[in-house]
Amino acid sequence: MRVLVVEDTPDLGRQLKLRLEAEGYAVDLATDGEEGRFLGETEPYDAVVLDLGLPKIDGLSVLRGWRRNAVTMPVLILTARGAWNEKVQGIDAGADDYLAKPFSMEELLARIRALIRRAKGHATAEIVCGGVTLDTRTGRVSVGGELVELTAYEYRVLSYLMHRKGQVVSRSELIEHVYAQDFDRDSNTVEVFVGRLRRKLGVDIIKTVRGLGYRVDEP
Repeated sequence: MRVLVVEDTPDLGRQLKLRLEAEGYAVDLATDGEEGRFLGETEPYDAVVLDLGLPKIDGLSVLRGWRRNAVTMPVLILTARGAWNEKVQGIDAGADDYLAKPFSMEELLARIRALIRRAKGHATAEIVCGGVTLDTRTGRVSVGGELVELTAYEYRVLSYLMHRKGQVVSRSELIEHVYAQDFDRDSNTVEVFVGRLRRKLGVDIIKTVRGLGYRVDEP
């Protein structure tokens, strides 16, 4: 899963990026509204954390521009505590949720997980397929109740495929959602990760759809 953070406060931006990466997300960080607007319109994200008080272009204008251009990824806005008018304007402009500063990092993570789950059509924190359970709260993967140790990138690939359970995902789409913008992307690595996942999981839930990509489905 890939997340865009648009935050101009250096310390908070770094904290958000590092914590989200530690939770298994690929993260891009923009420090002003102009950069954030451009990334949101040109890169595919599974969720966005958007501060409203941004330089160059304010967050509300960025959000309105995305929605006018049919950019539909879920957006969590960060507002000043007690600024109820910002919350109302943000929701009306197309935000999916909001969080007032200062906030708990755990609450922000929980809200992002919920936004992504709902956007992908999942009602609970656990996604299950063919005996494989992916717990989005803990980042743990188990098969038949037994934990399976995955690397960060193996987890990202499996998480994206399981969130899109039953749908064909192309290699290029996988690459776009498991790597951040500044990463040197190599399409061959996706095949390597899929091969490792198949061996580690030991169940045939990752199907190759010839000429199209991969699909997670029941064995």
